[in-house]
Amino acid sequence: MKHTIAIVDDHILIANALSGIISNFDDFEVLYVCESGEDLQEKLKLKSKPDIVLLDVNMPVMDGFETAKWLRDTHPDILILALSMKEDDHSLINMIRNGAKGYILKNIYPKELLKALKNILENGYYFPDWAAKKVYASIEGNSVDATLKSGLSKREEEFLRYTVTEMTYKEISDKMCCSPRTIDNYRDSLFDKLNIKTRVGLAVYAIRNGYAD
Repeated sequence: MKHTIAIVDDHILIANALSGIISNFDDFEVLYVCESGEDLQEKLKLKSKPDIVLLDVNMPVMDGFETAKWLRDTHPDILILALSMKEDDHSLINMIRNGAKGYILKNIYPKELLKALKNILENGYYFPDWAAKKVYASIEGNSVDATLKSGLSKREEEFLRYTVTEMTYKEISDKMCCSPRTIDNYRDSLFDKLNIKTRVGLAVYAIRNGYAD
Protein backbone atom coordinates (compact mmCIF):
# COMPACT_ATOMS: atom_id res chain seq x y z
CA MET A 1 0.00 0.00 0.00
CA LYS A 2 1.29 3.43 -0.93
CA HIS A 3 1.77 6.25 1.56
CA THR A 4 -0.54 9.17 0.89
CA ILE A 5 0.18 12.89 0.54
CA ALA A 6 -1.82 16.11 0.38
CA ILE A 7 -0.14 19.13 -1.19
CA VAL A 8 -1.08 22.61 0.07
CA ASP A 9 0.29 25.47 -2.05
CA ASP A 10 -1.40 28.55 -3.46
CA HIS A 11 0.89 28.40 -6.52
CA ILE A 12 -1.06 25.89 -8.60
CA LEU A 13 1.70 25.30 -11.15
CA ILE A 14 4.15 24.38 -8.39
CA ALA A 15 1.58 22.20 -6.62
CA ASN A 16 0.77 20.32 -9.81
CA ALA A 17 4.46 19.95 -10.64
CA LEU A 18 5.07 18.43 -7.19
CA SER A 19 2.12 16.12 -7.68
CA GLY A 20 3.56 14.95 -11.00
CA ILE A 21 6.96 14.29 -9.46
CA ILE A 22 5.50 12.36 -6.53
CA SER A 23 3.37 10.26 -8.89
CA ASN A 24 6.65 8.80 -10.20
CA PHE A 25 7.67 7.60 -6.71
CA ASP A 26 6.83 3.93 -6.21
CA ASP A 27 5.75 4.17 -2.57
CA PHE A 28 3.77 7.43 -2.58
CA GLU A 29 0.63 8.88 -4.09
CA VAL A 30 -1.05 12.29 -3.92
CA LEU A 31 -4.60 12.21 -2.60
CA TYR A 32 -5.39 15.82 -3.42
CA VAL A 33 -3.96 19.28 -4.03
CA CYS A 34 -5.18 22.27 -1.98
CA GLU A 35 -4.85 25.97 -2.75
CA SER A 36 -4.92 27.09 0.89
CA GLY A 37 -5.13 25.98 4.50
CA GLU A 38 -8.89 26.53 4.38
CA ASP A 39 -9.13 24.33 1.30
CA LEU A 40 -7.26 21.61 3.21
CA GLN A 41 -9.69 21.90 6.12
CA GLU A 42 -12.63 21.36 3.80
CA LYS A 43 -11.05 18.40 2.01
CA LEU A 44 -10.20 16.71 5.30
CA LYS A 45 -13.89 16.81 6.19
CA LEU A 46 -14.89 15.05 2.99
CA LYS A 47 -11.94 12.95 1.86
CA SER A 48 -9.40 10.48 3.21
CA LYS A 49 -6.75 11.66 5.63
CA PRO A 50 -3.18 11.70 4.18
CA ASP A 51 -0.08 10.37 5.93
CA ILE A 52 1.85 13.55 5.07
CA VAL A 53 0.86 17.12 4.29
CA LEU A 54 3.36 18.92 2.07
CA LEU A 55 2.69 22.46 3.28
CA ASP A 56 3.73 25.78 1.72
CA VAL A 57 4.87 28.31 4.32
CA ASN A 58 3.83 31.54 2.59
CA MET A 59 0.17 31.59 1.61
CA PRO A 60 -2.50 34.32 1.81
CA VAL A 61 -5.37 34.27 4.35
CA MET A 62 -4.39 31.07 6.21
CA ASP A 63 -0.62 30.72 5.95
CA GLY A 64 1.59 27.73 6.64
CA PHE A 65 2.10 28.63 10.31
CA GLU A 66 -1.62 28.78 11.05
CA THR A 67 -2.33 25.68 8.99
CA ALA A 68 0.45 23.71 10.71
CA LYS A 69 -0.84 24.70 14.14
CA TRP A 70 -4.37 23.67 13.19
CA LEU A 71 -3.13 20.30 11.91
CA ARG A 72 -1.07 19.79 15.06
CA ASP A 73 -4.09 20.46 17.26
CA THR A 74 -6.74 18.60 15.25
CA HIS A 75 -4.85 15.88 13.35
CA PRO A 76 -1.64 15.19 15.31
CA ASP A 77 -1.14 11.90 13.47
CA ILE A 78 -0.57 13.71 10.15
CA LEU A 79 3.09 14.47 9.46
CA ILE A 80 3.78 18.02 8.27
CA LEU A 81 6.61 18.63 5.79
CA ALA A 82 7.05 22.38 5.25
CA LEU A 83 7.89 23.87 1.86
CA SER A 84 9.63 27.21 1.37
CA MET A 85 11.32 29.27 -1.32
CA LYS A 86 14.25 30.33 0.87
CA GLU A 87 16.37 29.55 3.93
CA ASP A 88 14.50 31.75 6.38
CA ASP A 89 15.34 31.31 10.09
CA HIS A 90 12.05 32.82 11.24
CA SER A 91 9.98 30.47 9.08
CA LEU A 92 12.03 27.44 10.07
CA ILE A 93 11.70 28.04 13.78
CA ASN A 94 8.01 28.91 13.70
CA MET A 95 7.03 25.99 11.49
CA ILE A 96 8.77 23.64 13.92
CA ARG A 97 7.07 25.27 16.88
CA ASN A 98 3.72 24.87 15.13
CA GLY A 99 4.18 21.17 14.53
CA ALA A 100 6.17 20.71 11.32
CA LYS A 101 8.32 17.57 11.39
CA GLY A 102 10.37 18.56 8.37
CA TYR A 103 11.41 21.49 6.21
CA ILE A 104 12.60 21.54 2.61
CA LEU A 105 13.20 24.13 -0.09
CA LYS A 106 11.26 24.21 -3.33
CA ASN A 107 14.41 24.17 -5.45
CA ILE A 108 15.55 20.72 -4.29
CA TYR A 109 15.94 17.81 -6.69
CA PRO A 110 13.31 15.04 -6.82
CA LYS A 111 15.69 12.56 -5.17
CA GLU A 112 15.94 14.80 -2.08
CA LEU A 113 12.16 15.16 -1.98
CA LEU A 114 11.90 11.38 -2.02
CA LYS A 115 14.51 11.16 0.73
CA ALA A 116 12.58 13.70 2.82
CA LEU A 117 9.32 11.78 2.42
CA LYS A 118 10.92 8.48 3.36
CA ASN A 119 12.80 9.92 6.33
CA ILE A 120 9.81 11.70 7.81
CA LEU A 121 7.91 8.43 7.73
CA GLU A 122 10.75 6.28 9.07
CA ASN A 123 12.20 8.67 11.65
CA GLY A 124 9.32 11.03 12.33
CA TYR A 125 11.18 14.08 11.02
CA TYR A 126 13.39 15.39 8.21
CA PHE A 127 15.65 18.43 8.42
CA PRO A 128 18.60 18.78 6.04
CA ASP A 129 21.91 19.71 7.60
CA TRP A 130 21.58 23.44 6.84
CA ALA A 131 18.25 23.55 8.66
CA ALA A 132 19.41 21.55 11.66
CA LYS A 133 22.47 23.72 12.25
CA LYS A 134 20.59 26.99 11.81
CA VAL A 135 17.41 26.16 13.66
CA TYR A 136 18.08 23.77 16.51
CA ALA A 137 20.42 26.20 18.25
CA SER A 138 17.77 28.93 18.01
CA ILE A 139 14.82 27.04 19.49
CA GLU A 140 13.98 28.33 22.94
CA GLY A 141 12.82 26.26 25.86
CA ASN A 142 15.09 23.28 25.27
CA SER A 143 18.05 24.17 27.45
CA VAL A 144 19.67 21.38 29.45
CA ASP A 145 22.18 21.74 32.29
CA ALA A 146 25.59 21.46 30.62
CA THR A 147 27.05 19.96 33.80
CA LEU A 148 25.30 16.74 32.82
CA LYS A 149 28.00 16.29 30.17
CA SER A 150 30.27 14.75 32.80
CA GLY A 151 27.82 11.88 33.25
CA LEU A 152 27.90 10.79 29.59
CA SER A 153 30.02 7.93 28.30
CA LYS A 154 32.35 8.36 25.34
CA ARG A 155 30.07 6.27 23.16
CA GLU A 156 27.03 8.28 24.17
CA GLU A 157 28.90 11.45 23.25
CA GLU A 158 29.83 9.93 19.90
CA PHE A 159 26.18 9.03 19.30
CA LEU A 160 25.16 12.61 20.19
CA ARG A 161 27.37 13.97 17.40
CA TYR A 162 25.49 11.88 14.86
CA THR A 163 22.04 13.03 16.02
CA VAL A 164 22.58 16.36 14.25
CA THR A 165 23.11 14.67 10.87
CA GLU A 166 20.59 13.25 8.41
CA MET A 167 21.72 9.68 9.22
CA THR A 168 19.10 7.16 10.31
CA TYR A 169 19.61 5.16 13.48
CA LYS A 170 20.55 2.16 11.32
CA GLU A 171 23.18 4.23 9.50
CA ILE A 172 24.50 5.49 12.84
CA SER A 173 24.81 1.91 14.10
CA ASP A 174 26.85 1.02 10.99
CA LYS A 175 29.04 4.08 11.48
CA MET A 176 29.66 3.22 15.13
CA CYS A 177 30.17 -0.48 14.34
CA CYS A 178 27.48 -1.71 16.70
CA SER A 179 23.98 -3.18 16.51
CA PRO A 180 20.79 -1.13 16.11
CA ARG A 181 19.79 -2.41 19.55
CA THR A 182 22.92 -0.87 21.06
CA ILE A 183 22.04 2.43 19.40
CA ASP A 184 18.57 2.21 20.92
CA ASN A 185 20.21 1.73 24.31
CA TYR A 186 22.42 4.83 23.84
CA ARG A 187 19.38 6.85 22.79
CA ASP A 188 17.22 5.68 25.69
CA SER A 189 20.05 6.26 28.17
CA LEU A 190 20.49 9.83 26.90
CA PHE A 191 16.73 10.42 27.05
CA ASP A 192 16.85 9.40 30.71
CA LYS A 193 20.04 11.25 31.68
CA LEU A 194 19.18 14.49 29.90
CA ASN A 195 15.41 14.43 30.46
CA ILE A 196 14.85 14.64 26.71
CA LYS A 197 12.16 12.78 24.79
CA THR A 198 13.02 13.15 21.08
CA ARG A 199 15.94 13.01 18.67
CA VAL A 200 15.37 16.68 17.87
CA GLY A 201 15.86 17.40 21.56
CA LEU A 202 19.12 15.44 21.51
CA ALA A 203 20.24 17.45 18.47
CA VAL A 204 19.47 20.70 20.31
CA TYR A 205 21.53 19.54 23.28
CA ALA A 206 24.38 18.36 21.03
CA ILE A 207 24.70 21.71 19.27
CA ARG A 208 24.35 23.81 22.42
CA ASN A 209 26.97 21.78 24.25
CA GLY A 210 29.68 21.56 21.60
CA TYR A 211 29.05 18.09 20.19
CA ALA A 212 28.36 19.34 16.65
CA ASP A 213 30.66 21.16 14.23
